[in-house]
Amino acid sequence: MSKFNIDNDAIRQLAELLDDTKLTEIEVAAGDNRIRVARQGTMVAAAPAAVPVAASAPAAAAAPADAGAHPGAVKSPMVGVVYFAPEPGAAPFISVGSSVTEGQTLMLIEAMKTFNPIRAPKSGKVSQILATDGHPVEYDEPLIIIE
Repeated sequence: MSKFNIDNDAIRQLAELLDDTKLTEIEVAAGDNRIRVARQGTMVAAAPAAVPVAASAPAAAAAPADAGAHPGAVKSPMVGVVYFAPEPGAAPFISVGSSVTEGQTLMLIEAMKTFNPIRAPKSGKVSQILATDGHPVEYDEPLIIIE
């Protein structure tokens, strides 16, 4: 049976990186050793031992649990960084209370150095903005609500 030495400092640094980037998991490999830290409530797990380790910072505030089920939820089609303006300092595409038309650009998601426009799937009024400008989003994460 091989002995696996857990590097607590590395786990703490990875947990802090999760909080700083708002990611839900990160994995690092060096040779035969591998550490995977994943956000699960306020706990993270380290692999291969899969022993829960308390996160060094509180979990990021999540969107309301029912936001994804809302019929007007616009969800992220990809993993990337969301931007609500076409360039720094420019007026945002939308704000809470904005009326939007089907096909209108709501935001951009940068993925692999490409800015992808996210368009309104229907016309309506923006009632909530759930994502934060300049922060990472995940696939299928609710971004905004259109009523």
